[in-house]
Amino acid sequence: MSATIASLVSYGSGSDSENESESNTSPEKVDPDAMAHLKPLQSRPTMSLAVLDSAPEVAVKEAVETGTHLDPSLKEVNYNPTYETMFAPEFGPVNPYKSQQMAAPRNMLSGYAEAAHVNDFMFEQQRRTFSTYGYALDPSVDTSQLSCNSYIGAVDEAEKNKGLTVFEAGSKKSEKRKKVKGGDAGEIDNFLGPWAKYTDEKDGAKPSEEEQKELDEITAKRQKKGRNEEDAPAEEKTILHVKDMYDYQGRSYLHIPQDVGINLRTVDIPDKCYLPKKQIHVWSGHTKGVSAIRLFPASGHLLLSCSMDCKIKLWEVYNERRCIRTFIGHSKAVRDICFNNTGTQFLSAAYDRYIKLWDTETGKCISPFTNRKVPYCVKFNPDEDKQNLFVAGMSDKKIVQWDVRTGEVVQEYDRHLGAVNTITFVDENRRFVSTSDDKSLRVWEWDIPVDFKYIAEPSMHSMPAVTLSPNGKWLACQSMDNQILIFGAQNRFRLNKKKIFKGHMVAGYACQVDFSPDMSYVVSGDADGKLNIWDWKTTKLYHRIKAHDKVCISALWHPHETSKVITCGWDGQIKLWD
Repeated sequence: MSATIASLVSYGSGSDSENESESNTSPEKVDPDAMAHLKPLQSRPTMSLAVLDSAPEVAVKEAVETGTHLDPSLKEVNYNPTYETMFAPEFGPVNPYKSQQMAAPRNMLSGYAEAAHVNDFMFEQQRRTFSTYGYALDPSVDTSQLSCNSYIGAVDEAEKNKGLTVFEAGSKKSEKRKKVKGGDAGEIDNFLGPWAKYTDEKDGAKPSEEEQKELDEITAKRQKKGRNEEDAPAEEKTILHVKDMYDYQGRSYLHIPQDVGINLRTVDIPDKCYLPKKQIHVWSGHTKGVSAIRLFPASGHLLLSCSMDCKIKLWEVYNERRCIRTFIGHSKAVRDICFNNTGTQFLSAAYDRYIKLWDTETGKCISPFTNRKVPYCVKFNPDEDKQNLFVAGMSDKKIVQWDVRTGEVVQEYDRHLGAVNTITFVDENRRFVSTSDDKSLRVWEWDIPVDFKYIAEPSMHSMPAVTLSPNGKWLACQSMDNQILIFGAQNRFRLNKKKIFKGHMVAGYACQVDFSPDMSYVVSGDADGKLNIWDWKTTKLYHRIKAHDKVCISALWHPHETSKVITCGWDGQIKLWD
């Protein structure tokens, strides 16, 4: 330990006079080995080592850069760097993840724009030239010495166009077409003035031989097509399904039966009606959906149905409830049917654009009517003295009135703005109400082709099914916003806001509404195939029966029965409920 201290002491000698005096007085002996590394090496003849300089001065070939380096990605510098610092080349490792495009120097979003002082017009001119012809002047080249190297882009195009820009290369205005000299204005007969023809104008517009051939082919095809549709009042035939058309007394099935436990000849209505509860019969025979059903006038002992299978069928309502007769004569779905007052004849309207008049008893088609438009609804005038006239609502927005005796159109009511959906006679048959796809309701005087009342509110929807109440005071209209609206059917035709029947889903379907004979209930089918029954007084939905698998399109309450309702649906069935 003492040796170490001594070595430290001697290490510090030569710098301090005090230490020197202390060492002189120290009598301790110093170990020579401990001090060996502090003594200079003795030169020996065998091996000589040069003294190393730890920080030698080095001669530098080029000037080493001094000063701070700027990060090239910096957007803002907080001191004033020199020009050399700002524009020094970039050093350091390259980012391996940057694409060539990303690594390229950019001073704006789309790349590097060199500053060039170009007049706005010149710039726009060159830009347009480049977008049109694919070449433009190189802004970095002096424009006074133009050569093929002065252009960028499609240099060949530039040579071909002699470097013309968009504005210079525009074609010269063609000369005006010459007109035939117009003569003197004083001569009225020969003066042509501004109406003179051009000198090179051709008078005849005859097609060449090839064009004529093509035109002939097209017209022949069209005629062929047209013929198919026009010449197609499908041939009418009828099938009787019962064994004897007449009974032992020689009466046909039109005769009103008297053995059904109810007087069908009376004009009196039942005193009180009740809700139907259960299904008691199904008439099936139609192969597609049934679109409408109508009961025989006054008595209701027969039921007429029309269907999308193009057939019309007549059924018994009482006794065996058989299918009596099928009327075949339409080539497309039958849309509507209507009996005359006595029930001896009826009209049918179908999508084949024909309305046909049939004899109910013999099944013969008396006459077809058409105006080449689709009839959507058809109605006989209920007046006794106008039984030869009927009206039909057409797809071309008109209501057309025909005379059965002549087969000619005698009147057209053309005011609606959409296809006509329904026609309903009111006010002792002096007037009729029509509804249409134009969401309006119009009231017409018979034989006067101008509507005297037009009802259309912004809130109103299309009403494709309308029924007159048994007492003739109200019109029930099935509205496409899932409610039944009631309009007064005498003079004012006001909407009865207190009587709105809701709770069913009919949007998109023309479900027929009906009243019970004593006016205590309102019935209607709906899109889910249900039969809905409301109370007339309170407008409450009393009863709902699942009647059909598809849309229940019509519901009729028998005029002589207290609780018999007939429904038909798009499942092809007609059902009787009691």
